[in-house]
Amino acid sequence: MAKILVIDDESSIRRTLKEILEFEKYEVDLAANGMDALELAKGTAYDVILLDIKMPEMDGMEVLEELQKFTDCPVIMISGHGTIETAVEAIKKGAYDFIVKPPDLNRLLITLRNAIDKKELVNQTKTLKKEIEKRYEIVGKSPSILQLKDMIARVAPTSARVLIAGENGTGKELVARQIHEQSTRQKSPFLEVNCAAIPSELIESQLFGHEKGSFTSAIKQRRGDFELAHGGTLFLDEIGDMSLSAQAKVLRALQENKITRVGGEKEIPVDVRVLAASNKNLPEEIKKGNFREDLYHRLSVIVMQVPPLRERLDDIPLLVQYFIDELSSMQGKPNKNITDDALKMLQTFGWTGNIRELHNVVERLLILCDKEITEEDIETFVKPLML
Repeated sequence: MAKILVIDDESSIRRTLKEILEFEKYEVDLAANGMDALELAKGTAYDVILLDIKMPEMDGMEVLEELQKFTDCPVIMISGHGTIETAVEAIKKGAYDFIVKPPDLNRLLITLRNAIDKKELVNQTKTLKKEIEKRYEIVGKSPSILQLKDMIARVAPTSARVLIAGENGTGKELVARQIHEQSTRQKSPFLEVNCAAIPSELIESQLFGHEKGSFTSAIKQRRGDFELAHGGTLFLDEIGDMSLSAQAKVLRALQENKITRVGGEKEIPVDVRVLAASNKNLPEEIKKGNFREDLYHRLSVIVMQVPPLRERLDDIPLLVQYFIDELSSMQGKPNKNITDDALKMLQTFGWTGNIRELHNVVERLLILCDKEITEEDIETFVKPLML
């Protein structure tokens, strides 16, 4: 049941609104002045606030400004002295809507419903954002991870390009995500392109887009990822697998901040921060003629090395507990305890698949083990499958 606070100095208005809203199955609190209303709003989570403008001592505009300091609850202003100027001022100060007294019942109920829907969407967005942030959290307290986190915090607010190096499964995408989330571009798009997963003949279309008719299957114009990430961050994962022709176009885009669609002639300006990652030794790839040296220098303003799991074994207990919590929540099952002996045994393996392999192992144990994960379970379900 949605909870509504009605703020009005006229007792007849308060009483009428309370009766109407309670008939519509809303829960209603009343306040006769601004100070009482602020005390109620600080102690209760309301879904919508109805606020009169003309009140003694503290008027509605002042109350609205105070409410904005501690709550994101939608505020609907109501007034018997409504003018266009007053309504515009209220909206500018953050009010959700403005209704003239005496309020039209249908208009009031529709506005309330829309405001509640907006509040629910805002709450859902916040919840999803927290889940995403948790999903891309870098877990660990080992010296190498603390050093990496410190480097991210220093580099993220800048516009510097970053090359993220590390083995498969070490969490290079997490580093890229953290750089984006801690940057000034965090509210803009973050796009990831797996250069190893896209055929070489399609990578240019993926990155730069194409014009209609530029090749056989180009039945309509398509914007590329450089355009779609405008104002935000473009993460080029496994860039060491990109074709040389695509590398040349990426280099030009980085040099000139302009791209040209496949089959097109028009230059399109783009504002994109490029982060790149590779599990290959790019200096070695340059020697072999597989990677452009000039592109490497453009990308490697900052180089971050993500340590493999075998070099941060002390983090395994934290990672295992993190994965147990995450997977149990996703599967809707209670958490399982893991014994100290089981954790110590997990710390003896080589972990060639790094964090990704550990995640899969924890998921396997949660499915196959009973209430507690023991050393015997590691012997049975993990050790035989380790490379």
